[in-house]
Amino acid sequence: MKIGFVGMGNMAQAVVGGILKKGICAPLDIIASRRSQIELDKMKEKYGIIVTTDNVEVVKTSDIIILAVKPQMLKQVTTQIKEFVKEGQIIVSLAAGKTIGWFEEELGGNCKIVRCMPNTPALVLEGCTGVCYNSMVTEDEIKQILTILSSFGKAELVSEHMMDAVVGVSGSSPAYVFMMIEAMADGAVAAGMPRKQAYEFAAQAVYGSAKLVMESGKHPGELKDMVCSPGGTTIAAVKALEEGGFRASIMNAVAASVEKSRSL
Repeated sequence: MKIGFVGMGNMAQAVVGGILKKGICAPLDIIASRRSQIELDKMKEKYGIIVTTDNVEVVKTSDIIILAVKPQMLKQVTTQIKEFVKEGQIIVSLAAGKTIGWFEEELGGNCKIVRCMPNTPALVLEGCTGVCYNSMVTEDEIKQILTILSSFGKAELVSEHMMDAVVGVSGSSPAYVFMMIEAMADGAVAAGMPRKQAYEFAAQAVYGSAKLVMESGKHPGELKDMVCSPGGTTIAAVKALEEGGFRASIMNAVAASVEKSRSL
């Protein structure tokens, strides 16, 4: 199996790192393109993969082609590669907003298309990726793609109409969490804690809380209630969050991300 990457930014590097760590294929079975030869040389040294500045070379030599470029660059890329896409190749998109129908129109209706939405925790192999695909992709092929995408975290099949919601709740959400960690640390600094230590406490609290949700199977509201002792410090904090519109702000952030994804 030969895997090609058109684009080699942070997300593509996360995918490559996961693939190699899980032993899904050998470094020399991966080829990646990028405009900067300097950056490509770094990638070659780091991962031992084949690199090129030519997107067409990636398409010609790969069984699975992963398009890891920004949505605004996809039209240019699909125009460049469409005449070189062969029957049987699987096209995997990591870009927000562009639908399966868009790719079928750009590359031809007989193409095997998989649409994905990963997020940046993939960089530490803790990503969450929503996946959908067209009717040309077989069950065995989608299992193969899910194996690749699960190499850097969790990957789940979703209906395509849910993909914009995936962008809002998963693709964009690390930014919301980072802002919360920063704000929590700022509060601790205001209370006298050294900043480095404040970031460690805040980040570990978020990490541990997320793990508790995943592993306990309990509703987040139930877990929140477990922390809120009568007349205690936590319920006072929760009251302050509610007065500041905390939940509404998060819901509005997700809605804004979803709407932007739909407009891409």
